[in-house]
Parts: sequence; C-alpha cells; structure tokens
Amino acid sequence: MATQELETNLSAGTDALSGLEERVQKAVSLVLRLRQEKEAALKDAAEAKARIALLSGELDSLKAERKQVRARIEKLLGHIDQLGA
Repeated sequence: MATQELETNLSAGTDALSGLEERVQKAVSLVLRLRQEKEAALKDAAEAKARIALLSGELDSLKAERKQVRARIEKLLGHIDQLGA
C-alpha cells in the first residue's frame, strides 16, 4: 500500500512539473514574440521619424519657394500698375 501511495505522489508531482514546464515554455514563447514585435515597432517608428524629417524639410523648401514666387508676382503687379498710371 505504501508503494502505491508513493507512486501516486510521484505521478502527481510529475504532472505538476509537466504543467509548470508547459507554462514556462508558453511564457518564453510570449516573451520572444513580444520582443520581436517591439523591434518591429521601433523600426517602424524610426522610419516614420525619418520620413517626417524629410517631409518637414520639403515643406520648408516649398514655403520658401512660395514666398519667392509671391514676391516676384507682387513686383510684376507693381510694374503693371505703373503702366496703367
């Protein structure tokens, strides 16, 4: 009877250990997946920041160009006004 009781206790301990091993494996898999997702998100963020910097520079350039065009048009309109006077 003692042998049977010992076998039952060992079996229960083995089952508990198996369950723990399974949960640890799932946790490891989850951590690895989350690290990969974090790396991908950081890469996407860096690419977005680079794109923002590029577009910001382009916007500044277009604003400067618009300012020059406006000044040239105002100058031309001034000449036209002089012709009419």
